[in-house]
Amino acid sequence: MSNAKIVQLIARRKQLLEELASFTQLLHGTWIERYSVCSRKNCRCHQGERHGPRYYVVVNEDGQQRQKYIPLSQVPAAIKGIEQHQRLQAVVDEITRINLELIKERVYADE
Repeated sequence: MSNAKIVQLIARRKQLLEELASFTQLLHGTWIERYSVCSRKNCRCHQGERHGPRYYVVVNEDGQQRQKYIPLSQVPAAIKGIEQHQRLQAVVDEITRINLELIKERVYADE
């Protein structure tokens, strides 16, 4: 591998690491929308028009899945947080690939 390619890989890794700092709304969870049926017998929800949607993020806490209610006013921020987590995973995968290439070329070291 050429020195230019090594420099390019190190620069790309630095750029990705800087991007990590921008993930301030990060949420590690799964987005769900729930519709429900109430207990009122004559309500329209019993004819198929369910109440909702209500929004939740499913997270793991102490090895247990928990549904966390998301108020309507916070839905955009919560969705952004889940998208940031997805991007985080992609960034980590790319950094791993870069580091493996640098290890292969025996130039892997702290910068």
